[in-house]
Amino acid sequence: MTSNRAEWQPGLFELGVISTIRNVLMNCQQPSANELVDICTKALGSEVREDIKGAVLQLLHDKSLTSYNKQYLQNLLDDGSLDRALAGECENLNRKEIETGIDQLLANSIAYRNSDSFRALISFMGKFRDYSPFNNMLVYTQNPSCGFYSTAKDWASRFGRSIKEDARPMVILAPMHPVILVYDIDQTEGSDLPVSYSDFAKFEGTWGYEWIRCLTENAKRHKIRIDYKSLNSSNAGFATRASRDALWKMRIAIHEELDNPSRFGVLCHEVAHILLGHLGGDKDGWWPSRMNLDHHSREIEAETTAFIVSGQLGLRGSSAEYVSMHLINGESVPKGVSIDNIAKVSSRILQMSKMALPEPKTKKDKDEQRNRRIRRI
Repeated sequence: MTSNRAEWQPGLFELGVISTIRNVLMNCQQPSANELVDICTKALGSEVREDIKGAVLQLLHDKSLTSYNKQYLQNLLDDGSLDRALAGECENLNRKEIETGIDQLLANSIAYRNSDSFRALISFMGKFRDYSPFNNMLVYTQNPSCGFYSTAKDWASRFGRSIKEDARPMVILAPMHPVILVYDIDQTEGSDLPVSYSDFAKFEGTWGYEWIRCLTENAKRHKIRIDYKSLNSSNAGFATRASRDALWKMRIAIHEELDNPSRFGVLCHEVAHILLGHLGGDKDGWWPSRMNLDHHSREIEAETTAFIVSGQLGLRGSSAEYVSMHLINGESVPKGVSIDNIAKVSSRILQMSKMALPEPKTKKDKDEQRNRRIRRI
């Protein structure tokens, strides 16, 4: 490729690779470098391998691509994973074991969709009125962890539940009314909720106290802050960027009322979201940038990771129930789900749960190490 971009024109093979990668991105897929190379070579033949990196560089200047997709492509270059994949260096991933685990989870999830518990949960969720995005935003600003909310009248007539004494209402807007008062589910009492609602974050089985301690300590070394706080009963935890705190890159909140095995299972899920790149890339290359996945793909990747890690440690969770809500047409895994990334992150979180790992190197440290190596040569 000449250094003058104005004079450079992609060849026929590279045009084909550019089109193939663009189609992958337009379908909300952000696969691993190895998976991307496989997609291109299967579609166009092995001879296009030498054109893949050039195609990626060309796409970085494509104005039709979103910033999320460009961040994903740039990350493949910055972390060296694309170079390793093109050189034929496959990461030491037990892909077959991961595929077996996903197949098992998928089968369990499909079976759950035919259960009475699933039908009860869907019936429960279907009774909630559809509120406008603006009202959902208003509720979020008043109670960020609120999962389900409705008026006192609806709670009584639709769910057989009454408003607790001293309950704190939230305010939304509605036509012909100045404001309407609504209440989240934790401000109500009465008829029992579906079992799947209360047990969706439950993990049980063999328990080792060092797992959560090790995972928490290793997360801190990756500048991920973990807090245990009171959340809504429909919100077991969440991960977000720590944009207001220079000491941390990401932060995780876990529902403080969960028992230790369940805390650990939820923590695996939230750490997985970060390490899978669902919240964006890291300037030090500690995790990728894969923000353009659809919601269902993100949740299946994170929960499958938690399912694999907890299962290898002897814990059983409600992953099948959770994943069943995100399967396309009741039985298909979205195309955006990356087996390679699940395998990589599952192995990493399992290791983080068993032992104290060295603090990862910053980009500055890695650059200095590379420069010292070059000077010695």
